Amino acid sequence: MLVNAEFSRRAIVTPDQYRWASSPQAGVERVMLDRVGDERARATSIVRYAAGSRFPRHSHPGGEEILVLSGTFSDASGDYPAGWYLRNPPGSSHQPWSAEGALILVKLWQMSPTDRATVRIDTRAPANWSDAQGRQVCELFESESEHVQLVRIAGGDPLLPAGLGGAELLVLEGELEFDGRRYGQGSWLRLPAGGDRHGHAASAGVKVYLKTGHVADPKSLAGTSC
Repeated sequence: MLVNAEFSRRAIVTPDQYRWASSPQAGVERVMLDRVGDERARATSIVRYAAGSRFPRHSHPGGEEILVLSGTFSDASGDYPAGWYLRNPPGSSHQPWSAEGALILVKLWQMSPTDRATVRIDTRAPANWSDAQGRQVCELFESESEHVQLVRIAGGDPLLPAGLGGAELLVLEGELEFDGRRYGQGSWLRLPAGGDRHGHAASAGVKVYLKTGHVADPKSLAGTSC
């Protein structure tokens, strides 16, 4: 299966374009934002857990990255309400569930094989935020191949610094303006390196999940479902 699989092209998915599809587990649905592969796939998805749903224990040979968007996501390591950021490194396994229901951003098989970091960050905690280059930033992860942040951008300010390579954004609060259109909460954008990336925060500002340094040809990647 190929979904937005040409990484040299811009890809945008807005909430009105969400197409919910069943996962292998009852009560868990997903919107495929990009995907290369079938049930073993390099994938970026919005995943929705119904209240009381759960997955059987499974492994993530290529790692798993999660941002909890609403509700509470749980596994043996704890209960994670909206705002928590999780990284489970390659080779890890877990048995996730949600008692109340949850909406999460999930990225599979997108980590370096040498990545061994297990990360748990509460992005709601003020201590995890700092000022950097005129904007508020919550640092989530950084390596040679990727940089992950939550960023609050003031109204009218540019989305991305000049000279930055490819980037991936998910709008968490507010709106951004890009090519004359406004994109609100839940909008996902993947912008290739070297492409036209002119955009800015709308007048009230915007808060985004921002990932850079990773947009590349994923042909050699294959993963496991979530």
